[in-house]
Amino acid sequence: MKKIITILFAAILAMGLQAQAPARVPAYQGLIERVQPNGDTLRTYLRGDERSHYMMTEDGWQISEDAKGWLRYTKRNRKGELVTGCRKAHNAENRSQCEKRWLKRHGVMMVQG
Repeated sequence: MKKIITILFAAILAMGLQAQAPARVPAYQGLIERVQPNGDTLRTYLRGDERSHYMMTEDGWQISEDAKGWLRYTKRNRKGELVTGCRKAHNAENRSQCEKRWLKRHGVMMVQG
């Protein structure tokens, strides 16, 4: 009886150790068209895996989605932390000069790869 209990315990322990560390799954690598609440489309990429991930525009500016569903540029606050900015994101060909200046001062550019 002790032998059966020992074998069952060892089998359960072995199964538990295998299920403990799932493999990381990379984010979808293709271009994604997201629709803003006003109907405009934005071309984005996802980068990372299930533990650490972010979204960026087609030309590499990091963006995030706010509570209302708008995709906005990400910026650094005074503490250096990444936060959702006030500027709504646009495709490169639809950006105003004012938006381009804001990105140069506040935006977070991601390395494409």
